[in-house]
Amino acid sequence: MAKKATKTRRRARRPAGRAATARPGRPRQAPRHAGASEDAPYHHGALRDALLQAAERVLERDGLAGLTLRAVAREAGVSHAAPTHHFGDLTGLVSELAAIGFRQFNATLEAARATGTVPLQRSMAGAKAYVGYAQAHPGMYGLMFRTERLDMSRPSLCEAANASFAGLAGAVGASRQEHICEQALSLEQAAAIARAWSLVHGFTTLLLDGRLADILRRLPEGTTVETLLETMLKLTMGRQAGS
Repeated sequence: MAKKATKTRRRARRPAGRAATARPGRPRQAPRHAGASEDAPYHHGALRDALLQAAERVLERDGLAGLTLRAVAREAGVSHAAPTHHFGDLTGLVSELAAIGFRQFNATLEAARATGTVPLQRSMAGAKAYVGYAQAHPGMYGLMFRTERLDMSRPSLCEAANASFAGLAGAVGASRQEHICEQALSLEQAAAIARAWSLVHGFTTLLLDGRLADILRRLPEGTTVETLLETMLKLTMGRQAGS
């Protein structure tokens, strides 16, 4: 009995750090989010943003046809059910992604217009920024105008798209030296907005589709897309000023 009591006291005096030491070859694992894979342990609050970032990467790499809920989940490294949990369906996901695109687009154009000191310079800068954004983000740009794939009633998308139109109306109004209320347009104001948008959007679409390559090939060597756009805008704005 005395020997047994002595062994018990020795165990009790054993340093706590020794007892807590993990066995070799069995490292402790950090807890993971239930919807995350072992490669991407997202916190719950960051998962939605991570999914949208993954969706943008898939869109720019694989196009709209390759943008599926499973592809996004795979890109983000999470459970295939995670996108459904956060966005409901593919329409919900692409609509939220388009809202991000419009916000980026609006910020890009606003910053460019701010560099001009007169309406003509601001219009030129805005048009170049429009084309530049589309060249840098062709997938996102294409999605923003695929209204048949989007839920325009979603507040985030509706707000961002309306802000884009307001920016265009404001730029056209400045060039006409008048205030334009985008909620109540006169026929001439609507025609001026449609003309400006058709000009730049049409140019951008032809450029992204590779349809301007033949025209550029026929021009003097060294002529760039930006030079072609600037000359086209000057011709159009010159006619407007003379009319």
